[in-house]
Amino acid sequence: MTAYDAALSAYDAAPPARDAEVARAGGGAAPAYDAVVLAGGAAKRLGGVDKPGLSVGGRALLDRVLSACAGAANTVVVGGRRPTARPVEWAREDPAGGGPLAALDAGVRRTSAESLLVLSADLPFLGAETVDALLGAVRGGAGDGALCTDADGRDQPLVAVYRAEPLRRELALLTAEHGSLTGLPLRRLVRALDLVRVPADPLASFDCDTWEDLAAARARIRDHGDVLDEWITAVKDELGIELDVDTRVLLDLARDAAHGVARPAAPLTTFLVGYAAARAGGAGQDVAEAARKAAALALRWAEEADPAKTGVAGPGDAKADGPNTDGPGLQGPGADGPGADGPKNDAG
Repeated sequence: MTAYDAALSAYDAAPPARDAEVARAGGGAAPAYDAVVLAGGAAKRLGGVDKPGLSVGGRALLDRVLSACAGAANTVVVGGRRPTARPVEWAREDPAGGGPLAALDAGVRRTSAESLLVLSADLPFLGAETVDALLGAVRGGAGDGALCTDADGRDQPLVAVYRAEPLRRELALLTAEHGSLTGLPLRRLVRALDLVRVPADPLASFDCDTWEDLAAARARIRDHGDVLDEWITAVKDELGIELDVDTRVLLDLARDAAHGVARPAAPLTTFLVGYAAARAGGAGQDVAEAARKAAALALRWAEEADPAKTGVAGPGDAKADGPNTDGPGLQGPGADGPGADGPKNDAG
């Protein structure tokens, strides 16, 4: 019997225990999925810098990945501790720097869900739609999980969802076979599992391994078609706001305030709308209602400057030869009565 066969028999007889805090979690329905994000690589091609902390679009690469898996019941980041945009649980492989398989094992030990989303921390363009596609492929089919393939059809095992039980089994078997997971390549795991390939947006698996990759990602973020959405997302993350807002409504409001009142009215009005929405409860519908009221006010303001819309003559419309100086009113008192032919009061 080989070492692998012996390990398999041992696993089937008594599956390896997980960390104590997971065991203490007790029964109950398993959450939809947990996420494991690997953020402890050496970044040799980047000169050993803290790659997950590099920014694209003003946000750290790690925070961008954490946004894509915000729906996870529990998120474990394997790597050195650092500030993050949302709370996570931290883990570290032993010894540190043991490679992706060892890091994955350290993260998996702190999860309890039946499906595990596994990601690297350097994916600037990963979106929730890719995560949903992977989760859907696992829920809707047999096998041990699903992973993305890139534009060239290559497997991306760090953009994947794995069923927890077969993943734990294979990690345990590889440990038994090799004595340790340190230094083992991910392909050892992938070829042992039955995985569905999910073609995804080519950008979803784009990772920043070199300075050229980072420069390309930063340039793309500033593409005119994406820059506004990227900026709004970055601002919400920076301010700790979790709110879906129809940006078109706010842009229309800013336009109406700028055109109907004055240019500086645009940013001031949108600020006041945000303040009013926060006082009303801070939900998306509160923003929409405050924006609706402010937009209606801006339109009324603009209409008052257009006599054709209001039906009221503005100053200077009563007489063709100049402004009226006879006193209050749209026309001077007695314009057609006594004294109409007398001299005008040019003194004002």
